[in-house]
Amino acid sequence: MITALRGMKDIIDDGYLYKHIIQTCEDVASKFGYKFIETPKLEETALFIRGVGESSDIVGKEMYRFTDKSGNDVCLRPEGTAGVVRAFIEHKFDRAGGVRKYFYHGSMFRYERPQKGRFREFHQFGIECFGEGSVYEDASVILIGNEILNRLGIKTTLKINSLGDSQSMPKYREKLVDFLKKENELCEDCKRRIKTNPIRVLDCKNEKCQEILKDAPLIIDNLSKESKDDFDKLQDILTKNGISFEVDPKLVRGLDYYSKTAFEFISDEIGSQSAVLGGGRYDKLVEYLNGRPTFGVGFALGVERLMEILSQHESEQKRDGIYLCALNSEYIDKIYNLSIDLRKKFYVEISYEAKSPAKHLKIADNKNIKIFLCIGEEEMKNSEIWYKNLLNKDEKRIKLNELMEVLGE
Repeated sequence: MITALRGMKDIIDDGYLYKHIIQTCEDVASKFGYKFIETPKLEETALFIRGVGESSDIVGKEMYRFTDKSGNDVCLRPEGTAGVVRAFIEHKFDRAGGVRKYFYHGSMFRYERPQKGRFREFHQFGIECFGEGSVYEDASVILIGNEILNRLGIKTTLKINSLGDSQSMPKYREKLVDFLKKENELCEDCKRRIKTNPIRVLDCKNEKCQEILKDAPLIIDNLSKESKDDFDKLQDILTKNGISFEVDPKLVRGLDYYSKTAFEFISDEIGSQSAVLGGGRYDKLVEYLNGRPTFGVGFALGVERLMEILSQHESEQKRDGIYLCALNSEYIDKIYNLSIDLRKKFYVEISYEAKSPAKHLKIADNKNIKIFLCIGEEEMKNSEIWYKNLLNKDEKRIKLNELMEVLGE
């Protein structure tokens, strides 16, 4: 038997959760002026080496990279931002000026050890805004993420930080490297990061490294006046809009092109605290990929992680929809015609088989249906239908010509 590759997962029974998440994300992003973009899943490897960074684990360890039949060095996209930036530059939008806002969703690929909530093929939703340097857009991006999570009913903690700007970062990096070079007990990954991207050390999960880093200098204490003013303004905007947050001075995005705002929404609904949505400002990325200098800010969220959280909410969700059935096979035409009218307004599941009421009710209950509708001999004689609300257990016979009115209550 041929099975799915390790770390690749079919979305079948929980497909409605996937659809619900994407539709929610699209609706919120659209209301903030973001438009849909789709980029190829296969790109030149150089895009991610330059866009994500050679020092990152994604490029160093996790890419699905290979040479195609024409000898091109290609890989399956490990994240979405770089491809959107490539498209932005390729279509010369960096030269056109103005503000452009995009949202995307789809498969991403990373070759890492599969584990709970982490697969080799996974799905992300993300937004990217180009050409807007105002901290108000940083706040709007955070508000979009907050609104999505609120609509989905997912409880999170928002953590924010500032990574400074071109004036702040070089001075801070020098201080951090001086501090780290004195520490001999850092893990091997951190020792390597000192040479490639020292900011990533702050994100290390090794307990010994975390103990050492308690005394490390912090970027938030080394901000330029512009960066500090923007960070203060961001906090002011969030506070005035009722968004609670924590300032985490060790929160980093880890790549050289990030600057100023960095943020993550953290959830503990699936065990240990983990980020379900994260982003920030990346004003250097378009330039890194040979485009004209362009402001950029955005975020990405992991769809599977949100699906896992929502699946735990299932028992708390209200029943929904209608189950329509008949006790005699000769009434199937009747309920089928009725279903056509009902589906103009409601979600309807219909059974094409005649079964006992108990068997029909069991099926409806397993489908988490709210309204059970059934026609038998008595109902057929009197132009009625048997109605039962599986949520509050109310049941009665009602006239067919009154059905829409009853269902609309």
